[in-house]
Amino acid sequence: MKIDPASLLSSRRRRRAALLAAVGVALSAGAVVAQQMPPPPAIEWTPRRLDQLDRNVRRLERAVTQRNAAGDPVLIQTDPEVITLQARVDGLDRRLRDIEATMQRVNADNERLTFALDESQRDNEAMRGLLTNADERLTRLEAALKAQAELNAPIEPNSASGNAEDDFAAAQRLTASGDAARALRAWETFVITWPEEDQAAEANYRLGDARWQAEDAEGAVQAYATSLRGWPQTRWAADAVIKLATALEASDRAPQACQALTEFGRRYAEDATTAQRSRAGQVSDRAECD
Repeated sequence: MKIDPASLLSSRRRRRAALLAAVGVALSAGAVVAQQMPPPPAIEWTPRRLDQLDRNVRRLERAVTQRNAAGDPVLIQTDPEVITLQARVDGLDRRLRDIEATMQRVNADNERLTFALDESQRDNEAMRGLLTNADERLTRLEAALKAQAELNAPIEPNSASGNAEDDFAAAQRLTASGDAARALRAWETFVITWPEEDQAAEANYRLGDARWQAEDAEGAVQAYATSLRGWPQTRWAADAVIKLATALEASDRAPQACQALTEFGRRYAEDATTAQRSRAGQVSDRAECD
């Protein structure tokens, strides 16, 4: 059979054209599908995924090293993205180590500061206690000096209340409280402030007691003697005579003490109590009265 070259060439051209047309259709369809498909999501490189990638790379490196050692070399061209990620992982690792070292230094500094703060607080508490104690002692000292200055000041007429009855009651309260120094000054102030009042005689009697308590026998004699001017017939008069005789005998004035006891026997003994007469007898014996 005789083949016409021109017909064979024409047939090949037709098949080639048909193939190209089919490939073009397929490519067009693929392009359309590719355009219609959404792009793949970007990989989110979380620390966990980076760690996993790092482990996989290290295992791959170990496998390659083992094959190279066994005489079966493997040529691998490292992916640039892997290199970049590895560099990022290494950088993050260094930054983490730097942060850890910084945190350790900060914690150490915080511990030192905390200890120093605790020490400072303890020192402050101790200093506050010392200052409080010193302030209290200073306050007491100032009060004592003020009281001493008041007690040592000259006695002058002065009424805190403005009337004799209230001043007398105030002096009695000081006597009852046991504040002997202030009570003594109160009686001394009263007798020069209210010398003409009804309470003046008893105030001198109370002043005699206060001076006797202060071991001032001479002052007690003066106060008792003043209270007995006119030989008052009061509830305290008999006791005042015995105390006057006692103070005279204690200040080495036995004759005057005997004279006072004579007045006691003549003016007050009849109405005196048994205890008072007994005390008068004891003073008489000490003074060696007749």
